[in-house]
Amino acid sequence: MLFKIFLLSLFSIVILFFLTKLAGNREMSQLTMFDYIVSITIGSIAAEMSTSLENNFWEPVVAMLTYGIISTLIAYLTCKSIKFRRFISGKTLLLYDNGEFFRENFIHAKLDLNEFLMQARINGYFNLSDLQTAILESNGRISFLPNSLNRPATPNDLNLNPEADNVIINVILDGKLLVENLKKTGNSEAWLDKELKKQGIEDIKNIFLATCDNSNKLTVYMKIDKKNSHDFFE
Repeated sequence: MLFKIFLLSLFSIVILFFLTKLAGNREMSQLTMFDYIVSITIGSIAAEMSTSLENNFWEPVVAMLTYGIISTLIAYLTCKSIKFRRFISGKTLLLYDNGEFFRENFIHAKLDLNEFLMQARINGYFNLSDLQTAILESNGRISFLPNSLNRPATPNDLNLNPEADNVIINVILDGKLLVENLKKTGNSEAWLDKELKKQGIEDIKNIFLATCDNSNKLTVYMKIDKKNSHDFFE
């Protein structure tokens, strides 16, 4: 009996993994309400299948595949058709603009003013005069646009031309040299040894992390084995 439960659980995990890869990589915040409900339903069927001791395990398999394929098909159609996307995912709603609230949109979104003010405070807007526009996105989150006097300054505002940032590459990870990553930086192992010796490091096994940025600067973080039990936030 236990062995059968083990096999059924393993089989359901394989199917869930297949359906997850089929659905693609999306964050929870990007899921529509329909996607969320389908995911819960598939998980519920998989859990039921794992403990089903009868010989009808193909029935939940077919149900899970049906939910997964239909959900994937709907996601494909929403990418191809704007009208279908709006029907499934909904539209954005303008909640606040230039000092005015749009009450009808609040009612349509089933959002009360207290919740809106709470979300504004969470995003750092305690004074509505600092806000220009607030929009309810189709995923349920509220986007806030500060007015021009309160938005962060950009390099264009300051007439600056900063150098473009590139990805910082890990060259040593947990004491192991990442040779391919080091090559991507345009450097050799001899260069790395030279840079490490400048910092007084002889053995890379003592390095927890070493990174190289676009200016060819090597930053090293050493391993610290001792435990720090002090709570800095008490």
